[in-house]
Amino acid sequence: MSNNQDNLDTKLSDAKAKAGSLLSKRKTPISDTSVVEVAKTGSAKDAILWLLAVAALIAATLVNQYLPGYWQPANDVWVRIGLIVGLVILALICLALTHQGSAFKILLKDAATELRRVTWPSKQETVTNTWQVIVVIAIVGFIVWILDNLANWFVGLFLG
Repeated sequence: MSNNQDNLDTKLSDAKAKAGSLLSKRKTPISDTSVVEVAKTGSAKDAILWLLAVAALIAATLVNQYLPGYWQPANDVWVRIGLIVGLVILALICLALTHQGSAFKILLKDAATELRRVTWPSKQETVTNTWQVIVVIAIVGFIVWILDNLANWFVGLFLG
C-alpha cells in the first residue's frame, strides 16, 4: 500500500513540477518594470521635453496661418506641410524620450504580448456570429419601427 502511495506521490510531484515550469515559461516575457512606476518618475529633463513638445505642437497649428506673412518660402503649401509634419515628429520624439513615453512603450509591448495569447475565432465562427448580430439588429429595428408607428398613431388620435 505504501509503495503505491509513494508512487502516486512521486507522479503527483512530477506533474506539479512540470505544470509549474510550463506556466512559468513565457515566449516573450512581460516587462518586470511596472508601467505606473515608470510613468510616475519624472525629472527636469522630462519637464523640458514636455514643454518643447507642447511648443512644437502649438507652432505646428500656427504655421499655416502666420508663417507665410513672415517667411516668403512658406507661401508654398508643400513647405508648410513639411514644416507641420516636421514639428509634429519633433513633438513625438520629445514625448518618446520622457519617462511617460518609456511607460507607453512598455505598455505597447505588454499589449502585443497579450494579443499573441488571444484565441481568435475561426472564420466560420466569425461568419456565424456576424449573421446572428445582423438578424438580431433587424428584429430589434422592426420592433422599434412598430412601436414608433403605434406612438404616431396614438399621438394622431389625441391631436386629431
